[in-house]
Parts: sequence; C-alpha cells; structure tokens
Amino acid sequence: MLTNTEKIAYTFLAFVFAISLYFGFTDPEFFNGVITREDGVVEYGTAIFLFLIAVLCLYRFITLGKSKGLTWKIGVLGFALLFIFGAGEEISWGQRIFNIESGEYFLENNAQQETNLHNLVVGGKKVNKVIFSQLLMVIMVVYLIVTPILYRKKTWVKNLMDRFAVPVVQWHHTIVFLITSLLVSINPPDRKWEVYELAFGVIFFLIFLNPLNKEIFRKD
Repeated sequence: MLTNTEKIAYTFLAFVFAISLYFGFTDPEFFNGVITREDGVVEYGTAIFLFLIAVLCLYRFITLGKSKGLTWKIGVLGFALLFIFGAGEEISWGQRIFNIESGEYFLENNAQQETNLHNLVVGGKKVNKVIFSQLLMVIMVVYLIVTPILYRKKTWVKNLMDRFAVPVVQWHHTIVFLITSLLVSINPPDRKWEVYELAFGVIFFLIFLNPLNKEIFRKD
C-alpha cells in the first residue's frame, strides 16, 4: 500500500505530465521556452529533489552511523555525495544564480559555456549524451528492473545491497518509471528530457525514503 507521501508525489507527477503533454502537443515553443527553460521551475525542481535525497542520506549517516558498519557508512555517504553532485550539476553549481562567469576552459569546451561537467564536449561528443544519458539509462534499467528481481531471488545480492545500504526499489517505483519513460518518449518538444529528469528526482526520492529494504535504515 502506498504511503501518503507516495500518493502526493505520484499525483504531482501526474499533474506535471498532464501539463507537459498538453503544451508539448499544442504549443512546443511555450513548452521549451517557458516550462522547461534554463533556470525554470522544472530544472530547479529536479535540483531540489536531488538535494533532498542527499540531505536524507546525510541525516541517516549522522543519526544511525554509530550503530552501523563501515560498508553501510560508505554506501550512505557515497550516495549523499553523488546526489549533491547531481543537484549541483543541474543548476551549474549556482553559476547563474550568483552571476558567476565561466572560466576559460568551460567557455571553450562546454556546449552551453557553463561551469558543469555534463555539457562538456570531448572529442566532438557531449559528455551528457555519452555518460549522463546513455550510460545512466543502462544503470537505471539495471537498478530499477534487474536488481529488485535478483534481490528477491539471490541471497548474495540481498546481502551486498544491504551491506552497502543500497535502497532497493519497490515495484510501484519501477512501474511509475516505465510509465514516465513512455510519456516522455511520445512528447514532441526537444526539451522534454528536462521533465524526465524531474521525474527521476521524484522517483528516486521516494525510493530512498521508503525502499523495499527499509529495515537497513533502522537503528540496530
């Protein structure tokens, strides 16, 4: 059964995608230029959810760390740093917020001349396309579909996930991920992936908040 937080979050996503699909098909320019523009509500929403995941991980590290093993601490702290990085990249580390000029390297090698890694161009290819899109998609499919199956069937996988405090998805997380993937794929505008990133942030926040193996985040 879904928690109240999950119901609210999924209702929020349904609203976001209803708006996205409506304007995506009726007014792509408004979708690209207003809804999903740089420094817009969708982009900042993604950064906020990624940052909330990091805060949740740090809270658990501080409050539960004393009763947990080294590998658990490594896992929780590692995820905290990972999502802080993701949130920072999403808003170019506050560059536009604080009106900070990009350095020479980023002006020459960043597709948007911003201080971030995911828009870097290396060997004529955007890092975002190779690593942050293609590789990340493979990781997400493995994590959201393959891992929960193996967790339920293989003891060594369960032990490994629990030992390193890796939150395991519940099936409703996977279902919502697949639905959002389908909805994004049929939306015409170029910047539809910004909405996908927001969905990613929301779904992963719910995974970390209430995973299948929630007992690993209880005090021993």
